[in-house]
Amino acid sequence: MAALRAAGCVFAEDEAELILAAAPTPDDAASMVERRAAGLPLELVVGWAGFLGRRIAVEPGVFVPRRRTEFLVEQALAQAPGATVVVDLCCGSGAVGAALAAGLGEVELHAADIDPVAVRCARRNVADFGGQVHTGDLFEALPGGLRGRIDVLAANVPYVPTGEIGLLPAEARDHEPRVALDGGADGLDVLRRVAAGAPGWLAPGGCLLAETSRRQAPAAVAAFTGAGLRTRLAVCEERCAHVVIGVGP
Repeated sequence: MAALRAAGCVFAEDEAELILAAAPTPDDAASMVERRAAGLPLELVVGWAGFLGRRIAVEPGVFVPRRRTEFLVEQALAQAPGATVVVDLCCGSGAVGAALAAGLGEVELHAADIDPVAVRCARRNVADFGGQVHTGDLFEALPGGLRGRIDVLAANVPYVPTGEIGLLPAEARDHEPRVALDGGADGLDVLRRVAAGAPGWLAPGGCLLAETSRRQAPAAVAAFTGAGLRTRLAVCEERCAHVVIGVGP
């Protein structure tokens, strides 16, 4: 614990307990403490992240799911409680897809990411739900048979402006893939592509949900509206979470 405190870990006692619980041997625990003290995110040290009461497996090179993204899942479940076909686009670890499947029950679950490391990790996390994970760039990764059938399309897209990547906390900047963070000049490049393509994939009345920031929210809403979706913005101040929700005709 002293090593974690010395490294500046604010919750050193809690982190030490998690590391001890995850370490098979004392030598493993010592090695894990060293890696954490060197700046590796705790989730990557212990191999999992908490997300809506579930343990989501994570590994080096994969975006660690954020607690604020739980709000996106909650909004999806409220918007489409009877959904039967769910897609987790830009899935990373697959946390969103797994949480949606857990909340909805029997669903046809698909997830997709352009990063093969993320795809490998997501397969572990959606396996219990019979989820299929695809590799590729956004909709190009999805089976054509999903066109017009998706009830919930959750897209936790990268939305950090390129020029602000260097301002991120070191845990994200140094240990997470840039492709999961960098959203282009204003941070909305990927979101616009998803919004433009979504109507052709959504079932009648299906919904698209994407996380964004307070500053980007007006432009993100405009992108959804411009794609022909009935759009609203949901905000959770406690978690600093902003989710754009678009519903197809």
